[in-house]
Order: sequence, then structure tokens, then C-alpha cells
Amino acid sequence: MADRYAEMAHSNGYEFTSGSGYELPEYPFREPPEIASGQASHHPVVIVGGGITGLTAACALAQYGIPAVLLDEDNTVGVKGASSRGICYTQKSLEIFERLGIYGHIAAKGIQWSVGRTFAGNDEVYSFDLRQQSAYNLSTQPPFINIQQFYIEAYLVDRIYALGQVELRWQNRVTSFRQDGEAATLAVTTPAGDYTLRADYVIDATGSHSPFRQWVGASVTAKKGDDRWCIADVRFTKTPPVERHTWIEAPFNENRAVWQHLMGDNVWRIDYQMAPDADPAEVSREDVVRERLTRQFGADAGIEIVWVGPYAYRSECVDRMRHGRVFFMGDSAKVVSPFGARGGNTGIADADNLAWKLAAVLHGRAAPALLDSYHEERHEAAQQNVLVTNRTARYLRPATPVEKLFRDAALSLARQQVFARMFVNTGRMAIANPYTRTSACDRTGGQSVQNVAFEWADGSRGEVNDLLRWADGALLVLLFGTASAGALARLRGLAETAPVRCVQVLGPQDRPGALEHVRDPKGHLQGACHVFGHAWALVRPDSYVAATGEGVDAFLVHAVGQALGAQLEENA
Repeated sequence: MADRYAEMAHSNGYEFTSGSGYELPEYPFREPPEIASGQASHHPVVIVGGGITGLTAACALAQYGIPAVLLDEDNTVGVKGASSRGICYTQKSLEIFERLGIYGHIAAKGIQWSVGRTFAGNDEVYSFDLRQQSAYNLSTQPPFINIQQFYIEAYLVDRIYALGQVELRWQNRVTSFRQDGEAATLAVTTPAGDYTLRADYVIDATGSHSPFRQWVGASVTAKKGDDRWCIADVRFTKTPPVERHTWIEAPFNENRAVWQHLMGDNVWRIDYQMAPDADPAEVSREDVVRERLTRQFGADAGIEIVWVGPYAYRSECVDRMRHGRVFFMGDSAKVVSPFGARGGNTGIADADNLAWKLAAVLHGRAAPALLDSYHEERHEAAQQNVLVTNRTARYLRPATPVEKLFRDAALSLARQQVFARMFVNTGRMAIANPYTRTSACDRTGGQSVQNVAFEWADGSRGEVNDLLRWADGALLVLLFGTASAGALARLRGLAETAPVRCVQVLGPQDRPGALEHVRDPKGHLQGACHVFGHAWALVRPDSYVAATGEGVDAFLVHAVGQALGAQLEENA
């Protein structure tokens, strides 16, 4: 059986080429009880795929108290023999990881950065500091942390084991799938034998070669690129600055693009754009890579190659992210080029979006129709990320003479004029995607809430994530400023009849009218909720605003119902 299992395993699509590589943890295989019993077990949720997306979903479900099973065909995190994979984690992802309880590990191991510089030849043509931008500057998490993906996955595994709600099954590979009006049924093979699982819902986080696409007949909009890259994970004794440096035309790489990032363990990720007809084996040979690195960093850089491998990408997106009981997530749902860190980070956001909705439905807090909003929200985000990264890809490798002419003109002008630097495009850095097409948010909602700080009633420091954990999967109503006795009474009534927790948010001198109150002396919490003056914001467990308003009236009640899928159920 072990030999049969090995023959059936998917190729991971990464080629190990050279270098000392990475040591990954290994997790024990345990024979599933269904093999001995011969009976199919039934679970509320089965997650297929133990990468960063599937593990984030599992951790979030565990924290909401939802029992689930995660199946992974490997026995480790990351990909054996492969690179560090994703490395740049956005503020929104870091806020999610803080809520899940692993941010401290990430901050201790990873590298914070906010400054990026872009060069054409030897000239700097664009720079930014994300800490100065409104999309990033209020959160208690930094704009970005660079860390090898397998570290985050390992932290998630440890956290899932600690929470105890989700069973992790290593070396369990799904071989077939079907669904009907009662349940989804999955056939699973393992080194010890085969068995069957049944589930109310299935999360497909198996990656870009997902078999579920074919099993459910999912259609895909795709575009294959011909851009070729060589990735090198390297240590130096003579180190570059801790900034994101990119070259649109690097003189040390035949005037092709180059990316340069520092990760954990003092390892640098250098991405070299290759010729479109480049031979992957040739460009990633260790002697060729060393010569390329020496041209960039000098003969005295003290180069230690950790990993080298070729890389090519394609752009694709499933047309629907929900098919019956199956939800596509992460690379199973869409694949984008790596520019602007919009790959793994959107998978993390996918998981965060779906987890609270599944928990609300399974706990009986929300209507099942709420689950349809997962596609509405995350498909919009996927389409936007595909569009943005495709534009960057075409800028870095112009597809027509006209595009090349535009890029050359923009670079020439950017060398001399500040206004022209906005046309330089080496990747628009990922931010939390807004939701404008969702039936689960009012038109006043759909924006992400940064994890800003405030003061508890006793003067101690709190963060938005503390309020979300306190709400424990319920919606959160934040009422800003003073309020009449009638308004406060209506809020209490709402909290008694709906899965809502209510908090009054006061200025430094305001007198509290509600028992549950906090203070927002700098106005950061109000700004993060995108409201001003006397107003309220209805915040979801994924730290998105569902709606905002002024009076505590029927509109707030309507917004609560809409955020929980009640209105969707009525219209179904």
C-alpha cells in the first residue's frame, strides 16, 4: 500500500536544483479510525490541503469552536526539496495571524520592512515608505514582514494542535469526490489503506493543480505567461540594506528585472527575470547562479546558496468559488504572478472570510445563504488581484512595441520628474481588498478595519482584535460618542435577540452610558471603521465593516440581518 500511495502522489511543481536546502518538520502518520471500522465518518467541515491557506482555515475554525478534519498528502509543511515559497506577508495577513495567536512567532523570526526602492539601470526611479500611507499607518502590525512560508505553516500546525478542535491527518490523499443533497463524500488513500469520509462542507486548498476543479466541473479563466525567472535563496557575509529593492532593467542581469528581499534566518531572496526561451536547467545551475550573484554583489560578498530553482507563472481564476458544498480557496481558486505579494496573502484572506461564515452557519447564528457571499467577496478580490498583477507583468515584460515604448518613456521621465514615478509599476503592494459586490454588506460597508489600538475602561491598552475575540464570532456594534438612553436601550435589546455584541466608544472626556465601553483618545478606532462624529459601525468577525450609520434604528437591525444572510435567505 505504501508503494501505491507514493505512485499516486502529485508532483508539487517545484524543482530542487542546488543549495543546502531547508530542514522541514515531519509529522507522524496515524491510521484513521475509519480503516479499522470500515465505516465512513461524518464531519461538519473537511479541509483538503495543508498549505498556508488550508492551515489558516483550520486554525480559524478551531478558534471558533468548529470541529473539522484536515487532509494533507504530505507529512510536512512547505514542499520537500523546494524553496521558501511565499515570503512577503501583508499587514492584513499579520492582523489575521495575530487574531489566531501566532503573530508573536512571526514577528520574532521574520524581517519587518516598509521601504521599497525601484531602479532602472543605476538610477532610482521610484521609492515608497508604506508606514506613511493611510492604508497601513494605524495598525499595530507593520506593513509587511518577510518570512519563509513554511515557518508560518509550522506555527499554524502547532496552534491547531493546541486548540484541539481540528484533526490533522498527514499522508491522507483524496482520490475521488462526489456530492448530493445530503453530504459530500470523499475517498481517501493512505499508507495503511483506503477509507471514506462524509462532510457537510469541503474546503479545497489543494493548490493550483486542484483535482476538485475537474470533479465539480469548475470553469476557469486562464492566461499562460511566458515570463521565466530564477529564484535564489542566499546568505551573504556582506549584506545589502533591509529594504525591498527592485530593478526594472538590471545591468547585472542583461537589463532584465530583479527582486531583492531579506527573509528570516538572514536569508535573502533574489529573483532574476530570464529570457522567455531560457532553459530552466541551464539558468539555475549553481555555477551560473554564482556568477550572476557575483556580478550583482561583488566577489567579496561571501555567497552561500541555500536554494536555487526556476520559476514560471500563469494567471487564472475559477469562475465560481463555490460549487455546492465545495469552496475553492487560495491557489485552488486563483493563481497570480508574485508581483505585489498578492498570492498567498489572498489565500489567507479567503480562509478568514469563509471561516467565520461557516462557524456562524454551523452554530445556528446565520442563515446558510450567507455562504454564497464568500464567492461574491473573494471572487471580486481574486479578479482584482489578477488584473493588478497582469498589468505589472506586462510592464516588466512588454508584450508589444507600443508597451515597450510607453515603459521606456515613463522610465526616462521618472528619472527627472517626480510626477512620472507613479507610472513606474513593479508591483502595487497588496492591501485588504474592499468588497463592492457583496449582498452581505450594505453599500456603506465592505472596507477592512485595521487592528488599531484603543483604551479599555480601566485605561489599559487594547486592540480591535481583542474586541473581535471578545465577541467570539458574533457581530460587533461599535457606537461612537455619547448616546441617548433610548438608543442605548435599543442596543441592549438588539444584543439580547441577535448574535451581536455592543460597545460604546468614547472620546477622552465623554461620560459612559453603557456598561461595555472603551475610549478612543486619538480617534484611531473611529478612523479605522471609516466613520466620523456620532455614528455606529457594524464590524464582522473578519474585521470588515458590514455597514455604518448614525441613528440606532431599523437600519441597524436590517444591517445585522443582511450581514448574517437573513435577507439573502428571504430572496432565495
